[in-house]
Amino acid sequence: MIKIVFSDIDGTFLTPDSKVSPVTAAVVKKLLAKDIPLVLVSARMPEAIYPLTDAIGIKIPIISYSGALALTETGEELGSVTMAGADTARLLKVLTEEYSDAVVNYYAGHHWYVKDVTNERVQTEVRITSAQPQNASFEERLAAGEVPHKILLMAEPELCERAERELSDRFPMFHVVRSAAFLLEIMDASVSKASGIEVMLKHFGFRAEESLSFGDNYNDTEMLALTGRSVAMGNAPDDIKKLATDITASNAEDGLAKFLEQEIFASCEEGMLCPKCFGKVNLS
Repeated sequence: MIKIVFSDIDGTFLTPDSKVSPVTAAVVKKLLAKDIPLVLVSARMPEAIYPLTDAIGIKIPIISYSGALALTETGEELGSVTMAGADTARLLKVLTEEYSDAVVNYYAGHHWYVKDVTNERVQTEVRITSAQPQNASFEERLAAGEVPHKILLMAEPELCERAERELSDRFPMFHVVRSAAFLLEIMDASVSKASGIEVMLKHFGFRAEESLSFGDNYNDTEMLALTGRSVAMGNAPDDIKKLATDITASNAEDGLAKFLEQEIFASCEEGMLCPKCFGKVNLS
């Protein structure tokens, strides 16, 4: 029996244009009404997740920074794992000297620091997530004791792939993984979406076998392996689909909502958009 549901956000919970579809919003409310918690698990910072839950009109727990920060529905901290200061300083030096074509982002708690807020890649992230960055010296933030939960590189896919391979070898104390072709996430080596889920399972008193997860990309690997049932989106790479126990439709086709409706709720003769089941959901 599924007692809790975990879902990645980009490429999974959201449509390709980074919106919550009315069908997904309605199924989520239906899930919560059945007293089955939904936890969003993402590489995003908290401030890039809350606009989504606010749009639906719900308060739910979240796992941010790919597992490094777990928060209750009221924002209470359940778990926090930051990167070691000395190793982070060395990493920043390497990034500056050897990966100058990449845009580096420094995330610490509820803060997103960049060197140039007007950078095109940074502004694209702003448009997608609604989070707001601040100009800052990473070295100064680190010296002030504001150690990061995550360092994010934005770069061309070829550079991200190379950086993932090279930085993983040079910095074994960090978990280095691509969350998209042009995004490379760097956290403490102990951090993964699975580690964040374990914190959340302990909080609720559930076992991994009683959980269900949805994902679409390589940074979802550990999460899909941990939960009792795992669902790869139709838009996921074949490697990810092979890891999951189930495959659903793509995020452009409300794959998450369709799977939940099929597996948890009784099917309705009038289909997914039955007004008796879902009512009207306004996300405008």
